[in-house]
Amino acid sequence: QVQLVESGGGSVQAGGSLRLSCAASGDTSRRYCMAWFRQAPGKERERVALIYHDGDTTYTASVKGRFTISKDNTKNTLYLQMNSLKPEDTAMYYCAGSGVYYCEMHDWGQGTQVTVSS
Repeated sequence: QVQLVESGGGSVQAGGSLRLSCAASGDTSRRYCMAWFRQAPGKERERVALIYHDGDTTYTASVKGRFTISKDNTKNTLYLQMNSLKPEDTAMYYCAGSGVYYCEMHDWGQGTQVTVSS
């Protein structure tokens, strides 16, 4: 069974930075896409950033220019560099991965908490 394990969350003041990592037990190069999602208390889960197998990326509007998603297939690890963090970025962050042929997420990590104080 494929496992995705996030790390790198924590507490930071507004304006600070964090880098999240997601270590995959399987070959990340075979996945059609991978993504970072977040969910704040009382809110719906939101896709923050996505990276396709060819390296193309997409971001939700609220994080564009501040967050960067990347993937190191030699380490089977997905990253999310988060800069200029804001209190509204506070959430549980999850990584997710699709299968080989379609960008539909079916593997999920357990999440890592990010808390940004003002």
